[in-house]
Amino acid sequence: MNPKGPVTQFMLDHYKHFNAAALVDAASEYESQLAEGNKMMITLAGAMSTAELGKSLAEMIRKDKVHIITTTGANLEEDVFNLVAHNQYKRIPYYRDLSPADELELLNDHFNRVTDTCIPEEAAFRRIEDHLLHIWGQAKSEGKRYFPHEYMYQLLLRGNLEKYYEIDPKDSWLLAAAEKDLPIIVPGWEDSTCGNIFAAHCIQGTLHPSITKSGIEYMIYLADWYRDNSDPGIGFFQIGGGIAGDFPICVVPMLHQDLQQHDIPVWSYFCQISDSTTSYGSYSGAVPNEKITWGKLNPETPKFIIESDATIVAPLVFAYLLGW
Repeated sequence: MNPKGPVTQFMLDHYKHFNAAALVDAASEYESQLAEGNKMMITLAGAMSTAELGKSLAEMIRKDKVHIITTTGANLEEDVFNLVAHNQYKRIPYYRDLSPADELELLNDHFNRVTDTCIPEEAAFRRIEDHLLHIWGQAKSEGKRYFPHEYMYQLLLRGNLEKYYEIDPKDSWLLAAAEKDLPIIVPGWEDSTCGNIFAAHCIQGTLHPSITKSGIEYMIYLADWYRDNSDPGIGFFQIGGGIAGDFPICVVPMLHQDLQQHDIPVWSYFCQISDSTTSYGSYSGAVPNEKITWGKLNPETPKFIIESDATIVAPLVFAYLLGW
Protein backbone atom coordinates (compact mmCIF):
# COMPACT_ATOMS: atom_id res chain seq x y z
CA MET A 1 0.00 0.00 0.00
CA ASN A 2 1.20 3.51 -0.81
CA PRO A 3 1.89 5.98 1.99
CA LYS A 4 -0.88 8.55 1.90
CA GLY A 5 -0.24 12.15 0.93
CA PRO A 6 -2.20 15.28 1.89
CA VAL A 7 -4.96 14.90 -0.72
CA THR A 8 -5.74 11.34 0.34
CA GLN A 9 -5.45 12.19 4.01
CA PHE A 10 -8.02 14.95 3.53
CA MET A 11 -10.39 12.44 1.95
CA LEU A 12 -9.85 9.96 4.77
CA ASP A 13 -10.55 12.67 7.34
CA HIS A 14 -13.60 14.26 5.69
CA TYR A 15 -15.20 11.86 3.19
CA LYS A 16 -17.32 9.85 5.63
CA HIS A 17 -20.79 9.51 4.10
CA PHE A 18 -22.85 9.25 0.93
CA ASN A 19 -20.97 9.60 -2.38
CA ALA A 20 -17.87 10.80 -0.58
CA ALA A 21 -17.75 7.57 1.44
CA ALA A 22 -18.43 5.52 -1.71
CA LEU A 23 -15.44 7.22 -3.34
CA VAL A 24 -13.09 6.25 -0.51
CA ASP A 25 -14.51 2.72 -0.26
CA ALA A 26 -14.12 2.19 -4.02
CA ALA A 27 -10.57 3.53 -4.03
CA SER A 28 -9.61 1.40 -1.04
CA GLU A 29 -10.98 -1.76 -2.66
CA TYR A 30 -9.25 -0.88 -5.96
CA GLU A 31 -6.00 -0.73 -3.99
CA SER A 32 -6.78 -4.11 -2.38
CA GLN A 33 -7.43 -5.64 -5.79
CA LEU A 34 -3.97 -4.56 -6.96
CA ALA A 35 -2.39 -5.87 -3.74
CA GLU A 36 -3.99 -9.26 -4.43
CA GLY A 37 -2.36 -9.34 -7.86
CA ASN A 38 -5.49 -8.57 -9.85
CA LYS A 39 -5.32 -6.42 -12.95
CA MET A 40 -7.61 -3.47 -13.66
CA MET A 41 -9.43 -2.14 -16.67
CA ILE A 42 -10.41 1.54 -16.82
CA THR A 43 -13.08 2.66 -19.28
CA LEU A 44 -13.30 6.24 -20.54
CA ALA A 45 -16.59 7.71 -21.71
CA GLY A 46 -17.56 11.37 -21.84
CA ALA A 47 -14.96 14.02 -22.62
CA MET A 48 -12.35 12.89 -20.14
CA SER A 49 -9.38 13.70 -22.37
CA THR A 50 -10.67 17.22 -22.93
CA ALA A 51 -11.09 17.41 -19.14
CA GLU A 52 -7.31 16.72 -18.98
CA LEU A 53 -7.65 13.49 -17.02
CA GLY A 54 -4.19 12.67 -18.34
CA LYS A 55 -2.74 14.75 -15.50
CA SER A 56 -3.51 11.81 -13.18
CA LEU A 57 -4.27 8.89 -15.52
CA ALA A 58 -0.85 9.06 -17.19
CA GLU A 59 0.82 8.49 -13.82
CA MET A 60 -1.59 5.63 -13.09
CA ILE A 61 -0.35 4.02 -16.31
CA ARG A 62 3.31 4.63 -15.51
CA LYS A 63 2.85 3.15 -12.01
CA ASP A 64 1.14 -0.01 -13.35
CA LYS A 65 -2.16 0.74 -11.63
CA VAL A 66 -4.14 0.22 -14.83
CA HIS A 67 -3.45 -2.66 -17.20
CA ILE A 68 -5.91 -2.12 -20.04
CA ILE A 69 -8.10 0.79 -21.14
CA THR A 70 -11.31 0.88 -23.12
CA THR A 71 -12.04 4.29 -24.59
CA THR A 72 -14.25 6.04 -27.07
CA GLY A 73 -12.62 7.17 -30.28
CA ALA A 74 -13.17 10.75 -29.15
CA ASN A 75 -11.13 10.33 -25.97
CA LEU A 76 -8.41 8.54 -27.95
CA GLU A 77 -7.90 11.44 -30.36
CA GLU A 78 -8.71 14.29 -27.98
CA ASP A 79 -5.77 13.45 -25.75
CA VAL A 80 -3.58 14.00 -28.82
CA PHE A 81 -5.46 17.19 -29.71
CA ASN A 82 -4.81 18.53 -26.21
CA LEU A 83 -1.16 17.53 -26.49
CA VAL A 84 -0.52 19.47 -29.72
CA ALA A 85 -3.04 22.34 -29.61
CA HIS A 86 -3.68 23.07 -25.93
CA ASN A 87 -2.85 26.77 -26.18
CA GLN A 88 -5.58 27.29 -28.76
CA TYR A 89 -8.37 25.80 -26.64
CA LYS A 90 -10.98 28.29 -25.48
CA ARG A 91 -12.65 28.07 -22.06
CA ILE A 92 -16.10 29.61 -21.65
CA PRO A 93 -17.11 29.58 -17.97
CA TYR A 94 -20.36 31.42 -18.83
CA TYR A 95 -21.48 28.75 -21.32
CA ARG A 96 -25.01 28.64 -19.85
CA ASP A 97 -25.53 32.18 -21.14
CA LEU A 98 -24.66 31.44 -24.76
CA SER A 99 -27.33 32.15 -27.36
CA PRO A 100 -27.77 30.16 -30.60
CA ALA A 101 -26.03 33.05 -32.36
CA ASP A 102 -23.07 32.74 -29.95
CA GLU A 103 -22.86 29.04 -30.70
CA LEU A 104 -22.88 29.72 -34.44
CA GLU A 105 -20.05 32.20 -33.98
CA LEU A 106 -18.01 29.50 -32.23
CA LEU A 107 -18.69 27.16 -35.14
CA ASN A 108 -17.62 29.77 -37.66
CA ASP A 109 -14.42 30.30 -35.67
CA HIS A 110 -13.82 26.52 -35.80
CA PHE A 111 -14.39 25.90 -32.09
CA ASN A 112 -16.42 22.83 -31.11
CA ARG A 113 -17.84 23.28 -27.60
CA VAL A 114 -17.84 20.63 -24.89
CA THR A 115 -19.64 22.31 -21.98
CA ASP A 116 -17.19 25.06 -20.92
CA THR A 117 -14.31 24.04 -23.18
CA CYS A 118 -14.03 24.60 -26.92
CA ILE A 119 -11.79 22.28 -28.92
CA PRO A 120 -9.95 23.98 -31.79
CA GLU A 121 -10.60 20.83 -33.76
CA GLU A 122 -9.51 22.13 -37.13
CA ALA A 123 -6.30 23.58 -35.72
CA ALA A 124 -5.65 20.42 -33.71
CA PHE A 125 -6.25 18.09 -36.62
CA ARG A 126 -4.16 20.23 -38.95
CA ARG A 127 -1.18 19.47 -36.69
CA ILE A 128 -1.61 15.71 -37.08
CA GLU A 129 -3.44 15.30 -40.40
CA ASP A 130 -0.50 14.83 -42.78
CA HIS A 131 1.27 12.51 -40.35
CA LEU A 132 -1.82 10.37 -39.80
CA LEU A 133 -2.63 10.20 -43.51
CA HIS A 134 0.95 9.10 -44.16
CA ILE A 135 0.64 6.30 -41.59
CA TRP A 136 -2.70 5.15 -43.03
CA GLY A 137 -1.33 5.35 -46.58
CA GLN A 138 1.78 3.41 -45.64
CA ALA A 139 -0.37 0.63 -44.15
CA LYS A 140 -2.40 0.50 -47.37
CA SER A 141 0.68 0.33 -49.60
CA GLU A 142 2.26 -2.36 -47.44
CA GLY A 143 -0.95 -4.40 -47.16
CA LYS A 144 -0.96 -4.12 -43.37
CA ARG A 145 -3.83 -3.72 -40.91
CA TYR A 146 -3.82 -2.14 -37.46
CA PHE A 147 -6.24 -1.28 -34.69
CA PRO A 148 -7.15 2.42 -34.36
CA HIS A 149 -5.11 2.79 -31.17
CA GLU A 150 -2.09 1.23 -32.87
CA TYR A 151 -2.18 3.94 -35.53
CA MET A 152 -2.24 6.56 -32.77
CA TYR A 153 0.66 4.83 -31.02
CA GLN A 154 2.64 5.02 -34.27
CA LEU A 155 1.72 8.69 -34.62
CA LEU A 156 3.14 9.50 -31.18
CA LEU A 157 6.12 7.17 -31.05
CA ARG A 158 7.60 8.29 -34.36
CA GLY A 159 8.35 11.62 -32.67
CA ASN A 160 7.20 13.84 -35.54
CA LEU A 161 4.68 15.65 -33.35
CA GLU A 162 7.09 16.57 -30.57
CA LYS A 163 7.74 20.02 -32.02
CA TYR A 164 4.03 20.79 -31.61
CA TYR A 165 3.67 19.78 -27.94
CA GLU A 166 1.92 22.50 -25.93
CA ILE A 167 1.60 20.65 -22.62
CA ASP A 168 4.10 18.69 -20.58
CA PRO A 169 4.10 15.28 -22.34
CA LYS A 170 3.97 13.57 -18.96
CA ASP A 171 0.32 14.74 -18.79
CA SER A 172 -0.70 12.82 -21.92
CA TRP A 173 -2.29 9.52 -20.92
CA LEU A 174 -2.11 8.20 -24.49
CA LEU A 175 1.61 8.90 -24.74
CA ALA A 176 2.15 7.10 -21.42
CA ALA A 177 0.12 4.18 -22.77
CA ALA A 178 2.06 4.14 -26.05
CA GLU A 179 5.38 4.06 -24.22
CA LYS A 180 4.18 0.98 -22.29
CA ASP A 181 2.36 -0.54 -25.28
CA LEU A 182 -0.68 -0.74 -23.01
CA PRO A 183 -3.60 -2.73 -24.46
CA ILE A 184 -6.40 -0.38 -25.55
CA ILE A 185 -9.88 -1.24 -26.82
CA VAL A 186 -11.68 1.37 -28.95
CA PRO A 187 -15.20 0.19 -29.82
CA GLY A 188 -17.09 2.35 -32.30
CA TRP A 189 -13.95 4.22 -33.36
CA GLU A 190 -15.72 5.47 -36.48
CA ASP A 191 -17.73 7.75 -34.17
CA SER A 192 -14.85 10.21 -33.89
CA THR A 193 -13.25 12.97 -35.92
CA CYS A 194 -10.42 10.71 -37.08
CA GLY A 195 -12.92 7.96 -37.85
CA ASN A 196 -15.04 10.34 -39.91
CA ILE A 197 -12.00 11.56 -41.83
CA PHE A 198 -10.86 7.99 -42.43
CA ALA A 199 -14.32 7.14 -43.78
CA ALA A 200 -14.23 10.18 -46.07
CA HIS A 201 -10.91 9.06 -47.53
CA CYS A 202 -12.34 5.58 -48.06
CA ILE A 203 -15.30 7.13 -49.92
CA GLN A 204 -12.86 9.10 -52.07
CA GLY A 205 -10.92 5.91 -52.77
CA THR A 206 -7.57 7.05 -51.33
CA LEU A 207 -7.82 4.59 -48.43
CA HIS A 208 -9.63 1.29 -47.84
CA PRO A 209 -11.65 0.27 -44.76
CA SER A 210 -9.75 -3.02 -44.50
CA ILE A 211 -6.56 -1.37 -43.21
CA THR A 212 -8.29 -0.63 -39.90
CA LYS A 213 -9.23 -3.60 -37.75
CA SER A 214 -12.86 -3.73 -36.68
CA GLY A 215 -14.80 -3.77 -33.44
CA ILE A 216 -15.32 -7.51 -33.83
CA GLU A 217 -11.56 -7.94 -33.97
CA TYR A 218 -11.28 -5.78 -30.84
CA MET A 219 -13.66 -8.19 -29.06
CA ILE A 220 -11.56 -11.16 -30.18
CA TYR A 221 -8.42 -9.35 -28.97
CA LEU A 222 -10.09 -8.58 -25.63
CA ALA A 223 -11.27 -12.17 -25.20
CA ASP A 224 -7.71 -13.43 -25.65
CA TRP A 225 -6.35 -10.79 -23.26
CA TYR A 226 -9.01 -11.57 -20.63
CA ARG A 227 -8.30 -15.30 -20.77
CA ASP A 228 -4.57 -14.70 -20.43
CA ASN A 229 -4.88 -12.28 -17.50
CA SER A 230 -7.87 -13.45 -15.45
CA ASP A 231 -5.83 -15.37 -12.89
CA PRO A 232 -6.31 -14.29 -10.17
CA GLY A 233 -8.77 -11.64 -11.44
CA ILE A 234 -9.50 -8.47 -13.40
CA GLY A 235 -11.36 -5.48 -12.01
CA PHE A 236 -13.50 -2.99 -13.92
CA PHE A 237 -13.37 0.74 -13.19
CA GLN A 238 -15.94 2.51 -15.33
CA ILE A 239 -15.95 6.27 -15.93
CA GLY A 240 -19.34 7.20 -17.35
CA GLY A 241 -21.35 4.72 -19.39
CA GLY A 242 -22.08 4.04 -23.01
CA ILE A 243 -20.11 1.84 -25.36
CA ALA A 244 -16.82 2.38 -23.49
CA GLY A 245 -18.32 0.47 -20.56
CA ASP A 246 -20.84 -1.85 -22.16
CA PHE A 247 -18.57 -3.28 -24.87
CA PRO A 248 -15.74 -4.63 -22.70
CA ILE A 249 -17.79 -5.85 -19.75
CA CYS A 250 -19.68 -8.16 -22.14
CA VAL A 251 -16.55 -10.21 -22.84
CA VAL A 252 -17.24 -12.37 -19.75
CA PRO A 253 -20.76 -13.54 -20.67
CA MET A 254 -19.54 -14.10 -24.23
CA LEU A 255 -16.75 -16.36 -22.98
CA HIS A 256 -19.15 -18.24 -20.71
CA GLN A 257 -22.30 -18.46 -22.81
CA ASP A 258 -21.06 -18.46 -26.40
CA LEU A 259 -17.69 -20.17 -26.00
CA GLN A 260 -18.65 -22.38 -23.04
CA GLN A 261 -15.47 -21.42 -21.16
CA HIS A 262 -17.01 -21.58 -17.71
CA ASP A 263 -13.72 -21.82 -15.83
CA ILE A 264 -12.92 -18.16 -16.56
CA PRO A 265 -13.85 -15.89 -13.61
CA VAL A 266 -16.20 -12.92 -13.85
CA TRP A 267 -14.89 -9.43 -13.18
CA SER A 268 -13.35 -9.33 -9.69
CA TYR A 269 -14.38 -5.73 -8.90
CA PHE A 270 -16.78 -3.17 -10.31
CA CYS A 271 -16.97 0.58 -9.81
CA GLN A 272 -18.79 3.15 -11.89
CA ILE A 273 -18.64 6.93 -11.65
CA SER A 274 -22.02 7.97 -12.98
CA ASP A 275 -24.43 10.88 -13.12
CA SER A 276 -27.07 8.89 -15.01
CA THR A 277 -30.51 8.47 -13.45
CA THR A 278 -31.38 4.91 -12.49
CA SER A 279 -34.44 3.12 -13.96
CA TYR A 280 -34.79 4.72 -17.39
CA GLY A 281 -33.58 1.60 -19.19
CA SER A 282 -30.10 2.90 -19.92
CA TYR A 283 -26.90 0.93 -19.50
CA SER A 284 -25.29 3.98 -17.92
CA GLY A 285 -27.97 4.17 -15.23
CA ALA A 286 -28.12 0.47 -14.40
CA VAL A 287 -27.22 -0.45 -10.82
CA PRO A 288 -24.37 -2.97 -10.48
CA ASN A 289 -26.65 -5.81 -9.31
CA GLU A 290 -28.37 -5.78 -12.72
CA LYS A 291 -25.08 -7.02 -14.16
CA ILE A 292 -25.42 -10.23 -12.12
CA THR A 293 -28.39 -11.18 -14.28
CA TRP A 294 -26.21 -10.83 -17.38
CA GLY A 295 -23.42 -13.01 -16.03
CA LYS A 296 -20.93 -10.14 -15.76
CA LEU A 297 -20.59 -10.04 -11.95
CA ASN A 298 -21.21 -12.40 -9.04
CA PRO A 299 -23.30 -11.57 -5.95
CA GLU A 300 -20.08 -11.38 -3.90
CA THR A 301 -18.19 -9.11 -6.35
CA PRO A 302 -17.25 -5.81 -4.64
CA LYS A 303 -19.52 -3.23 -6.30
CA PHE A 304 -19.57 0.56 -6.07
CA ILE A 305 -21.49 3.39 -7.65
CA ILE A 306 -20.19 6.92 -7.13
CA GLU A 307 -22.98 9.23 -8.28
CA SER A 308 -21.05 12.37 -9.05
CA ASP A 309 -19.07 14.27 -11.68
CA ALA A 310 -16.28 12.12 -13.11
CA THR A 311 -14.08 15.17 -13.66
CA ILE A 312 -14.10 15.63 -9.88
CA VAL A 313 -14.14 12.02 -8.72
CA ALA A 314 -11.71 10.22 -11.04
CA PRO A 315 -8.68 12.39 -10.18
CA LEU A 316 -9.42 11.91 -6.48
CA VAL A 317 -9.60 8.12 -6.81
CA PHE A 318 -6.35 8.18 -8.76
CA ALA A 319 -4.78 10.47 -6.15
CA TYR A 320 -5.67 7.91 -3.47
CA LEU A 321 -4.09 5.10 -5.48
CA LEU A 322 -0.97 7.14 -6.23
CA GLY A 323 -0.48 8.15 -2.61
CA TRP A 324 -0.94 11.87 -3.31
